[in-house]
Amino acid sequence: MPTVSVKWQKTMFPAVEIDTSQPPLVFKCQLYDLTGVPPERQRIMLKGGLLLKDDADWSTLGLKEGQKLMMMGTADEIEKAPEKGPVFVEDLPEEEQVVAVGHTAGIFNLGNTCYMNSTLQCLHSVPELKSALLKYPHSGRSNELDQSSHLLTMATRDLFTELDKNVKPVAPMHFLTVLRKKYPQFGQLHNGVYMQQDAEECWTQLLYTLSQSLRSPESRDNPETVKALFGIDFVSRVRCAESGEETSETESVYSLKCHISHEVNHLHEGLKHGLKSELEKVSPTLGRSAIYLKESRISDLPRYLTVQFVRFFWKRESNQKAKILRKVDYPLELDIYDLCSDELRQKLEAPRKILRDEESKKFGLKTSEKNTDSKENDVKMNDVKMLDTEGSSNGGGEPSTATNQEGVPSDKQCQLTGVYDLVAVLTHKGRSADSGHYVAWVKQENGKWIQFDDDNPTLQREEDITKLSGGGDWHMAYICIYKARVVSMLPSSEIGKSVNVAEAS
Repeated sequence: MPTVSVKWQKTMFPAVEIDTSQPPLVFKCQLYDLTGVPPERQRIMLKGGLLLKDDADWSTLGLKEGQKLMMMGTADEIEKAPEKGPVFVEDLPEEEQVVAVGHTAGIFNLGNTCYMNSTLQCLHSVPELKSALLKYPHSGRSNELDQSSHLLTMATRDLFTELDKNVKPVAPMHFLTVLRKKYPQFGQLHNGVYMQQDAEECWTQLLYTLSQSLRSPESRDNPETVKALFGIDFVSRVRCAESGEETSETESVYSLKCHISHEVNHLHEGLKHGLKSELEKVSPTLGRSAIYLKESRISDLPRYLTVQFVRFFWKRESNQKAKILRKVDYPLELDIYDLCSDELRQKLEAPRKILRDEESKKFGLKTSEKNTDSKENDVKMNDVKMLDTEGSSNGGGEPSTATNQEGVPSDKQCQLTGVYDLVAVLTHKGRSADSGHYVAWVKQENGKWIQFDDDNPTLQREEDITKLSGGGDWHMAYICIYKARVVSMLPSSEIGKSVNVAEAS
């Protein structure tokens, strides 16, 4: 990598390395870290008065070792002390409104990397995942983990930490380099320019890596493992109508698929379609291939439910991924009780009753009737307390049940209800997965929604989030994250303590 000197105003930076395998925008991000001048304000002059463009080809610029470059541009102004008197968020400019409502650090686009940026912003919204990454060792790795996975996990941890420490945009240069070393498909070039990639592929590969590196002896019982956070277990009935053969299968995945057809108008319909499929395999009874019908049900649920809208398919005529533009509505609150197995439904019944009763109390409605065996049921109801979780009130913050403060229930005491609340949406704008633009829409801890369009975060209204349902060329939901609404099973002696903690938060 060549080293150049850069003069800006009266300051000289004598040894700045340039990675010529990356677009000049990456170099500008380096200078942003040194000078505070945002890339869009930088004017970098090369030999002969040539102006450096963001997408220029380094090989055509005749760059030499030790060459002097001149940069013009003004740095971000130092924030002034606030004036006296109250200032309301609504009265602030839009950029300052975003700063006022919470985390706002955007991520610079390093050349068709919006697929990566939107994936990172959505996953960064999961506090338990950040907590697990912070505990990941800075050095050393387990014998079962390969070096490239170890490096990608550390890069994810470091980038998430940087996002939490900054309000100004972050340049993910190290993360991108490690990602491309681990998964070379994200380094594909076309005419010397890095190609746009599918955000779902980036999501899947990154989550798979983290599932391997963040494993622990407690496995599923540990609330911070990727399996516990995102893993969905299925039990499937596979039946051949022709021979009458029937088998049962189990599998684990990290997302539900919403299959889109002319019959699907709503997310729930698409999820139901995704639980039924046909497959062809050899029948032992018939001694030849036959068609089997596979019907699946969810047998275990995660804390965060990931839903992928299957919008892309391979179009042979154009030899590329084409997009289904059909509008498919999705809710802010998703109940998947009817997609669960009979056994799981039985486990959900008691927590769901508690949830219904507590929500009824909030609206001054009567709670559901108790059974005739009142003494036993009174004891059970007294031993249970509904938590005012983030799913039913605020945003995507870490639940009080995850803390270890006295009187707060542990994660093992929490039970899922099958009800989930939307906390993040990854959208795509364009006609092909390998082109267009990806954006993340993330719910903050205070309930506000922010759109992360690379390095440009903007405040959004909640009612506009569900309008990203498709039907045109505007941004449409591609991946959604829903957070579980949980209840806690507590001994009656601890109920008062729990109430105090919930009210204090």
